Amino acid sequence: MKKKFDRTLLADVAEQLINHLRNRTDVQNIDLMNLSGFCRNCLSKWYVAAAQKKNININYEQAREMIYGMPYKDWKDKFQN
Repeated sequence: MKKKFDRTLLADVAEQLINHLRNRTDVQNIDLMNLSGFCRNCLSKWYVAAAQKKNININYEQAREMIYGMPYKDWKDKFQN
């Protein structure tokens, strides 16, 4: 039988993953996509989708800033190879 995830624990895990990716600026999105099938941009899209389900108005760029910890353009200029 499948047990349901505790949503509070999942939120903590997601926050830890996002903080980990913020600190691992050496890891490129393309590498994440090739190895795991998702990247920071995917997380941003999932954030927008989750917000929409709860009738919270957030756009993709706002979600990217949440995930990247800064505006995407700034992250891209600083860290993207």
